[in-house]
Amino acid sequence: MFDGSIPALVTPFRDGSFAEDAYRSLIDWQIEEGSKALVPCGTTGEAATLDFDEHFEVVRVCVDQAAGRVPVIAGCGSNDTRVAIRNLQKAEEVGADAALFVPPYYNRPNQDGIYRHFEALAGASSLPIVLYNVPSRTVTDISVETVARLGKFPSIVGIKDATGDLARVSRHRVACGEEFCQLSGNDDLALPFNAMGGVGCISVTANAAPRLCADFQAACAIGDYGEALVLHDRLFPLHTALFADASPGPVKYALTKVRTGFPGELRLPMTWPSEEAQQAVDAALAHAGLI
Repeated sequence: MFDGSIPALVTPFRDGSFAEDAYRSLIDWQIEEGSKALVPCGTTGEAATLDFDEHFEVVRVCVDQAAGRVPVIAGCGSNDTRVAIRNLQKAEEVGADAALFVPPYYNRPNQDGIYRHFEALAGASSLPIVLYNVPSRTVTDISVETVARLGKFPSIVGIKDATGDLARVSRHRVACGEEFCQLSGNDDLALPFNAMGGVGCISVTANAAPRLCADFQAACAIGDYGEALVLHDRLFPLHTALFADASPGPVKYALTKVRTGFPGELRLPMTWPSEEAQQAVDAALAHAGLI
């Protein structure tokens, strides 16, 4: 259903407000450069600092600007099942093609609680759902066994896996079948992830290097792992540098270097990256041939 390079889009701000013009321009550029889908309002999009109305205005604008050229997978996660259902239904209302959900964070439900959370979501809408397993942020892991149970719901179509456990790609294939869409949540592991059966990456790096990320994913898709390795090596320092300070600070800084006039503003508690992180990003962009 989804594959290739899928940027987890930053949300541009200007003077504290959503910079719609910059966002629409970013979306056009992403599509022109080969991105296969778009994820508004994920972690990289600073969703935690958007109120409900802002959040779904960003999603609405993304859907409007994409205009059917690529799918839009709206970030919708919440640790409150009732809020998550409201988010899912609103995403469907504004025209998203799918919704991306982390498991409940902070309150740390057990595996039965995680299952019942997603069971409730699957019963509330027919909109396709992509699970997002990122224990480093949620402190909650969706076990392979729970993914297998959830994969039986027709609307739960895939997973963005940011566990860093590459063996899970094979385990998910066995548990859920080859049609279950597996997307890497780690740019730096996308090469082995794809080699083991993944079909793409929901990417931070693609914000600033969409063409290179799209070409990398295209090489993987046709089994040209020699070319994929060449592109991986060009991109690898950037994958690392974009986490040299708290994300999305470094990637917003990178966008100011590759997109003239892009507003790099962040919302507290996120802050501008350190000088050391900026230098790392500059070096990585130069290594990739982007500046």
